[in-house]
Amino acid sequence: MGSDDDYTGMRLDAHAVRVLAHPLRSRILGRLRVEGPATATSLAAMLQTNTGATSYHLRALESVGLVADTGEGVGKRRLWRASTDYHSWTNSDFAGDEDARTALDWLQRDYIRQFAVRAERWLDAAEAWPQEWVDVLGLNDSFVEVTPTQAAALRDELDAVLARYRAAGAGDAAARRIHVSLQSSPLDLRPPIENAARAPENAGNS
Repeated sequence: MGSDDDYTGMRLDAHAVRVLAHPLRSRILGRLRVEGPATATSLAAMLQTNTGATSYHLRALESVGLVADTGEGVGKRRLWRASTDYHSWTNSDFAGDEDARTALDWLQRDYIRQFAVRAERWLDAAEAWPQEWVDVLGLNDSFVEVTPTQAAALRDELDAVLARYRAAGAGDAAARRIHVSLQSSPLDLRPPIENAARAPENAGNS
């Protein structure tokens, strides 16, 4: 990966959320971002499905700008890439759109399931890794007491830290790409009285 200036994203609108909220589409996009450009055939093999399905869903993702044809395929074998490195959304953008909110709810729950699977795979593989890696990777959590404004500042600061380390090990043979997932939620799930009727305004990304 290059410098952080090359790290690009897009903000999902209601249509893009509805398109992306599909188990195969979200995984196709994830594979392209992690593994790099691929054909529908190679994606079908990775995801244990058929080429017809991956071709169909790639075109759907293309329609909202999430993937693009690299133009480097051979014959009818198109080579696809992710158009951006990440996407984000703001929950309140969809406050009046029940279909988009339902799609976003599914999408967020699907990402949490994917995060859990990735974490468990690391636990299965960790024993074979050098101890220096095992000691620095894994689980970590904390508690903070903040206002909504302070929570937004915390999110922005964490994003800045991640940006600083995005390509910190580039070119070093000892470096490996690692996945960092952040999830925040209140300990007391009862809504504050003054905000109970208001739509949430937290932003998310993946």
